[in-house]
Formats: sequence, structure tokens, C-alpha cells
Amino acid sequence: MRADIQTLSDEIQQAVGLLRRRLDWDTAQKRLDELNAKSEAPDFWNQPQQAQVLMRERNRLEAAIRTVIEAEQELADSLEIIELAEMEDDADMIEEAVAGLGNLGERMRRAQLETLLSGEADGNDAFVEIHSGAGGTESQDWAAMLARMYSRWANAHGYKVETMEEQAGEEAGLKSTTILVKGENAYGWLKTEAGVHRLVRISPFDSSARRHTSFSSVGVYPQIDDAIEVDIDVSKVRTDTYRASGAGGQHINKTDSAVRLTYDMPGEEKAVVVQCQNDRSQHKNRSQAWDMLRARVYEIELQRREAAAQAEADSKSEIGWGHQIRSYVLQPYQMVKDLRTNVETSNTGGVLDGDLDAFMAAALAARVGGEDEEA
Repeated sequence: MRADIQTLSDEIQQAVGLLRRRLDWDTAQKRLDELNAKSEAPDFWNQPQQAQVLMRERNRLEAAIRTVIEAEQELADSLEIIELAEMEDDADMIEEAVAGLGNLGERMRRAQLETLLSGEADGNDAFVEIHSGAGGTESQDWAAMLARMYSRWANAHGYKVETMEEQAGEEAGLKSTTILVKGENAYGWLKTEAGVHRLVRISPFDSSARRHTSFSSVGVYPQIDDAIEVDIDVSKVRTDTYRASGAGGQHINKTDSAVRLTYDMPGEEKAVVVQCQNDRSQHKNRSQAWDMLRARVYEIELQRREAAAQAEADSKSEIGWGHQIRSYVLQPYQMVKDLRTNVETSNTGGVLDGDLDAFMAAALAARVGGEDEEA
């Protein structure tokens, strides 16, 4: 038991040390003091957009510094409790304190990963766009399952989810949908999910109960604030309005409130298309559609600039064999495996209910080059 306690303690201390170095501790504290002073100035909110950017930076720094301080205090308290419990030969208290150290270790591992979310837009909200592949109803049902999976993941992490647009399948499922996940670091975590997802199962739509393979693609784009400039040639954007689809009845939309934007983006073979039917107001849908277009264009520009994003761009070229990033096998065995990181689990039900953290963490670490595990 003493060896286990020492191992946990060492791991936590190493994680805290790594967090301090990644933060550049002294610089981070000075910067937080500077941001606090600015936020208290009487004219701070005279420029609200700039103020929001600074407040976002302040909140992130404050949270990161607080995480380190609280972890150090919790570690010291737990070790003290264990020492007292050993003197009193209180096995239950020791077991409880060790369990607390284990939980602290898990939190510190996640905190380490969050320090990797240092991209320009990692802290922003995220649009998640899902398209069914070839295969009709089977793939459309898979697209709906993915939308549910990401919504469940978001809800479990305290994020808010809004459906911006969806096109229902003929019999079941979705041809496509776009959801907005709102919360701190939503894009930073979800960006690793972009690519083609493959499902193998006994089809509930096949009367012969045969095994089917389905594909759906996932695109992830950050919601862009005014702090990030995105260059769009407005003359190359076509706007179309149409009647939003619905289930019928008294709530069906009887006006052309839905908005579709088609952008012939220079340097791109295919036009960039976004659409929004989230609101009954065409004006609001138009505004949100422009936000979505800016997000898509920003992501395309990132892919152009970053060689590391080439694989992600390739994965979107075709929704089918040879392009998937993850396989979800429900028959003849139970297994979800990420083909980029080799992370796998037999808990398929948990994954489809939104338990994606292990996959996201591994993909994030790999994406940034598996940053120093040494500490």
C-alpha cells in the first residue's frame, strides 16, 4: 500500500510540475495580475468585443493557476491524512484517502491535456456537422446515432447544445445535421473527432438480419469571434432561403425562414455550403449562417496552413472505405477502435452514450506531437 501511495504522489507531483512549466508559472501570475487590473478599469467595457477576449484569457489563466494551487493543497492534505491514519491503524481512512489521490491523479491528467488546447480558437464554441454516407436509411440512422453521441458527450461536460440545421432521412435517421456545442474549450476537444466514422452492426432495417457497414462523416469548426479575422469575398457568396423542414402539425414553419449560403471559395474545388434553420426568424438564421460560414472558412484556412491537418483533409474526401478514423463494431463482437491512436474499448454502449474522453485525449496528444510526457 505504501508503494502505491508513493507512486500516486509522485505522478501527481510530476503532473503539477509539468503544468507549472507549461503555464510558465511566474509569467502566468504576472499576466493574471495585469488582466485583473485591466478588468477593473472604469472604461474596460467601452470596447465589449476586446473586453470579452481579455476576460476569456483571464478566466483561463485563473482556472489553470487555481488548478495547480488546489492540487498541491489537496495532495498535501491527503498525505497528511494517510500519515495520521497509519499511526492510528485506520485502514478505512487510508483507503478513502488513497481513492482521493487516485481521483486527483485523473483530474491532473485531464488538466495536463487541457494545457495543450493552446490553438487560436481552441477555447471557442464548436459547430459539429454530420453527413450520412452512401447506404440510404442505414447510414442516415448512423448519422443520427452520432448526433446523439456528441450531444450526450456535451451534456456530460456541462456544455450546451443547439441544433442549427438538420435534414431528416426518408425513413429514419438524418441525411445531415449541424449542432452548436457551447462551452469552454468545446472546439479544442471536439476538433479531434473530424473524419469518417464506420459502424458495423446487424441492421434493424434488414428483415434478413444481415450485418451492414455504414459510414458517416463528421466535420468540426470553431465558432469565430471578432478577435479572429476571416477573409470572405462577399461577391462569391450566394444566399438562398427555403422553408424549414419539420414534423408537421401546428409547429411546422410556413415561411421561408431557413437560410443557405453557398461560397465559391477561391482555391477550393467544391463550394462551401452552410445552412441554418434553427430559428423562426430569417434574420437570425441568416446571421447564424454567416457565423457558420466564417467558421468553415477559418477551418479550411487552418488546414491549408498546417501540414498536420492534411490527414484530416484527406479523410473528408470520401465517406467510405479507407478513410475512417474510428470503427464502431457491434457485430460479431463489441469493439470501438480509433485507427489513428489504436485506443480501443469493448464498452460500445458507453461510447455511443458519449463516453469519448479517452479517444479525444489520445487524439489530442497525438495531434500536438505527444507533448512531453517526461516531467
